[in-house]
This record gives sequence, C-alpha cells and structure tokens, in this order.
Amino acid sequence: MLKNASSDDTIVALSTPPGVGAIGVIRLSGPKAISIAEQILPGLKLEAATSHTLHFGIIRDGDTVLDEVVAGIFKAPNSFTREDVIEISCHGSAYILQKVLQLVLKKGARLAKPGEFTMKAFLNGRFDLSQAEAVSDLIASETQSAHHLAMNQMRGGFSNELKILREELVHFASLIELELDFSEEDVEFVNRPQLLSLLNKIQKKINALCESFRLGNVLKNGVSAVIAGRPNAGKSTLLNALLNEERAIVSDIPGTTRDTIEETLIINGIAFRLTDTAGMREATDSIERQGVARTMQKIEQASIVVYLFDATEFSPDEVSEDLIRLKKGDNIPVLPVANKIDIRDEIEYINKFKEIEDMSFISAKNGHGIVELKKRLYETVLHGKSVSEGVILSNARHYEALQATLKNLQAAQKGIETKLSGELVASDIRSALNHLGEITGEVTTDDLLGNIFGKFCIGK
Repeated sequence: MLKNASSDDTIVALSTPPGVGAIGVIRLSGPKAISIAEQILPGLKLEAATSHTLHFGIIRDGDTVLDEVVAGIFKAPNSFTREDVIEISCHGSAYILQKVLQLVLKKGARLAKPGEFTMKAFLNGRFDLSQAEAVSDLIASETQSAHHLAMNQMRGGFSNELKILREELVHFASLIELELDFSEEDVEFVNRPQLLSLLNKIQKKINALCESFRLGNVLKNGVSAVIAGRPNAGKSTLLNALLNEERAIVSDIPGTTRDTIEETLIINGIAFRLTDTAGMREATDSIERQGVARTMQKIEQASIVVYLFDATEFSPDEVSEDLIRLKKGDNIPVLPVANKIDIRDEIEYINKFKEIEDMSFISAKNGHGIVELKKRLYETVLHGKSVSEGVILSNARHYEALQATLKNLQAAQKGIETKLSGELVASDIRSALNHLGEITGEVTTDDLLGNIFGKFCIGK
C-alpha cells in the first residue's frame, strides 16, 4: 500500500494537467470532503444536497474572494472511490489553483499521492486490481486500439475470463483439500480423469491469453518499424510518402541520412513508430560510421523491418544477401520492398524478383503501392487476428503471473499422472490460485500495490 495512506484521510489533488487552461479541477475524496468544501464555499449546503449535482459558489480565503467556481458532489458509495467526492472546477490560473489547494489543506485534507484515488477505489471494492491498472492505460492511450484495449479491460473483460478459470479451479481444489482431511480413511472425492481434463482446459485458455500478449503489447505501446536498406534506396522518400509530408531530406547523394529520424504513423488505430536510418554500407567517415552503427542497433530493437532496395540497380542475389543479414534475430518480420518501379514496367520487376517471397513493389516518389504497403504493415502486426476479437493480454505483470500459473498447473497435472500424494497436488493448485489472485488483487502485498499505483499520475 502507498506509505502513510489511510482510509480515514481526506485527500486532495489537482486532477487536470498543470499549466494555464480555461478550467482546473481540484478533487477531494474522503470522510471530510463535503465538510471541507462547505467551509471554503460559505452558503452552500452540500451535506443536504442530492448526489451527482452541480452547485455554483464563491471560494473565499477570509475576506478575500479567490474565485467563482462550480462544485460537483458525489456521495458515497456512488462515486469513483466509493467515498464522498467533491470536484471543484476553478478558472485555470495556476495562482488560483494553488491558493485553493492551500486552503483545502488548511481545512484538514492532505495531498494525494500518485494513484491514490484509484487505489481507494480498488480497496473499497469499486473494481479489481487489473481493472484499476486499466485506468492508467486508458489515460495514457493515444490510439484507437490502445483505447479499445484499456476500455475492455477496465470494464471487466479480462477479469471475467479469470473469474471463470478461478472458480473452476477452486471447486476441484476444495475437493482435494477435503480428501486430505479424510486421508486415513482412503476416501477419494475427486475424479482424477475429470481433474486432468479440467487442468488441460484451463492451460489451453491461459496459453491463448499468453499468446495474445505480443499483439496486446503492440496495441498498447505501438510498433517499432525500421526502414533499412542500402544508400540511395529511397528510404527517406518512403518515410515522407508514408507520412504524406516532407519530413526527411531527400537527395540523390548516397549517405545523406547520417542519423536516425523517427516519426509516428497511425494505421487503422495502431501506432507505428517509423525510423528512417542511415544506409547499410561501409562508412567513409566517422560520422557516417556512427550512423550505420545506430542503424544496426535500431534494427535489432525493431518489431518490424522494412527492407527497401532499388529495383533498377539490385539483383535478386544482392537482395537475398541483405535479407539473410537482416533476418538474424528473434523472428522479427522483415518485409522486402522493391522501390523505383515507376522507371520501367512493373511486370518486369515482378518477374525479376519472383523467387523472393512476400515482395512488395512501390514507387516512393509517386506514391504507387504505398496504400498496399500500409495494409501489409498492419496485417503483419495482427497476424490474422482481429483487434476486437476476444480478450487480449497487454500487461506484463499479468503475463508473468499467468506464466507462473501455467507452471503450477503443469506440475499438478504431472503429479496426478504419476500418482503423487494429494497434498503435493493440492499445494500446486493452491500456488496456481495465488498467482491468478495476484492479477485481480485477491492476493496482494503492500509492495505490489505501492509499485502499481505509484506509477499513476497525481490526481487519479
């Protein structure tokens, strides 16, 4: 748990970004939230007011008028934190907001720690831990796919999946525990073949969730896509064509790009972080040498490599040689793309490179084939799956917990098959349940909660 946090505290924070804006919102939550608001908004009878209503008032510090504001009241348990919550909408002056915060602190509130509002919501049963983490993901979402993923998790899609798995496992675990109580009488409450069948079914579901993590991570954090190739292949022209703007300097002189250039492209709601790199060749000076070294580093870190080459100059053997060089790694997709096909008939190039699989043909200069290349980038990331298809795992902590659950279930399965004692099997199943419980917060530690909520922004 966050250090020094208490459910008896009334906390306050600025919930809008710092800086000048039309409005700034100050949020209070806790048992004294309404009484503190009444003290700084004389004349308003908020205790008697109906929940989920707005009230105009004037904030005073003694005889000094600080601001004319609107106060929203949300009474427990029908609020985000399930405590009394007051949200005061002030004018966005940094001076006004600071003075109002100081006034609220003087009346008995304390400053909220990062993520403390959401932690209160979790501790008060508003939602489970995986849903609480999704709140942070929702705030940070910058694309349609990241938003969809966070919203689905926050609304309980992932939690419901885990709840079903856990309930099935708890049923058999309780029967095994019951057997242990009657071990001297040699009574068997659990049908071993049924338990094996259940363990197999649960492992399949968990494996499917784990396999979705790669896609979920991409949807949440975006895709690192590197444009690589020899000098003068048209990499900078391709970057400009994909972005539909003149972002990179284009020149016929080989080696013009000395350093990496990074830009973000959104394709069907997925963020692609495009990197234009220096050409793959023997460098002629120290600056270019650094650029080529950075190129190879970016390629190693990429999720996708777009290998671009000049179709008018390159032979199939040269392309194959470069592809072999690039495909060293953890099965990172490398998309071969033949450029400058506008110079001669496209059929000629298709025949020339017919031995190379999955080739794309484009003219970065006139935009031919760019739409198709974007579609291919998108499809490569999805691996034939749909963004809206089932539950997709996107949280590394959840992935690690599911992996640990799998190990315990595999050990339990092996124990049943080799006729180990029920006590050992029960121990493995209990461990599996604990790992599942860590995801939703049924099993927690103070360090775990502090680590999760400490990463949230203040005011949420």
